[in-house]
Amino acid sequence: MTYSKQDQPFMQRALELAQKALYITSPNPRVGCVLVDKEGHILGEGHTQKVGSAHAEIMALQDAKQKGLDPLGCTAYVTLEPCAHTGRTPPCTHSLINAGIKRVVASLTDPNPLVSGQGFESLRAAGIQVDLGLGAEEAYTINEGFIKRMTQGSPLVRLKIASSLDGATALHNGNSQWITGSAARQHGHTWRARSCALLSGVGTVLRDDPLLNVRFISTPRQPKLILIDAALDTPQTAALFKEKREVIIYCAKAPQDKEKILTELGATIVVMADAQKPRHVDLRGMLQDLGKREINELHIEAGAGLNSSFIQQGLVDEFLIYLAPLILADAKGWTTLPPLESLDQGKRLTFLETTPLEQDIFIRARPALPTVQINRA
Repeated sequence: MTYSKQDQPFMQRALELAQKALYITSPNPRVGCVLVDKEGHILGEGHTQKVGSAHAEIMALQDAKQKGLDPLGCTAYVTLEPCAHTGRTPPCTHSLINAGIKRVVASLTDPNPLVSGQGFESLRAAGIQVDLGLGAEEAYTINEGFIKRMTQGSPLVRLKIASSLDGATALHNGNSQWITGSAARQHGHTWRARSCALLSGVGTVLRDDPLLNVRFISTPRQPKLILIDAALDTPQTAALFKEKREVIIYCAKAPQDKEKILTELGATIVVMADAQKPRHVDLRGMLQDLGKREINELHIEAGAGLNSSFIQQGLVDEFLIYLAPLILADAKGWTTLPPLESLDQGKRLTFLETTPLEQDIFIRARPALPTVQINRA
């Protein structure tokens, strides 16, 4: 498909709108929409709102209506296939058809099996031209967690580390505040805010008693909290219970007395023991369960043991690493991985981003770059 010079900037605007939905749409995808008339004037635009509220297409149509403008004959630029089913909201395809939209330019097919091409079929059956693929890579990146959950049944997993230049995260006496500076800590909270859930382990809770919430930036919601606590040792006085949000604790066994106390505090207890290591939580099973609970992006901030378990099992999709210009020598590292015998046994990563944050450096890396599959049918 060859796109006109007019198509490119309007889709770029739709992608910018999708970015504005970054912190609010979970578990729905982040979508932007722009309505443009044949003279190239923007009549309406919008992005998906919080779950259960209007999708991007409806927001754009409402925007045009509020301005007193008629979208009849317009082109709709949308970053994901319009839905054609009734879920928490009515089908967007019906609204586009009823508004007299002439053409839809979309970035990606919706991987949700309830949509997955059916939206485009409905539009084409109504005589609307559909062009697919413009802005696909960026739309994929914005919604990679949603896409992974829909296609693989589990969330995108990010592992965050803040360490010295030589890989230390704390002194042996437990002192770790603060290795990185305020700019790095604030930046880290932007990743917390965009995630559906924040995961940590009981060791971190017992050692640091953290709040495990978003504090340094403004956010309309707090991510859910996931704890891995094999024997339910989380104390009822833990600071994390001060937040009014959903807490899910995965354990290998659930003593009745401990389960009762934590349940009364509002936690959901899920017993999921590893078949090979009965005293440990089955991490793969947990991720599949989180997928069923509509978690798109899982953000991990944990200790070296849990970090190592996720890495060894190949469960980390992306690393968020904050490096301070500091050498701590003999100190605690961020993994407890066993020694290797050759360099080719190492886990090589691809750097996606390196950004200075005042005195620190942020590195975003992953085992492999995603391949965007574009269905142009």
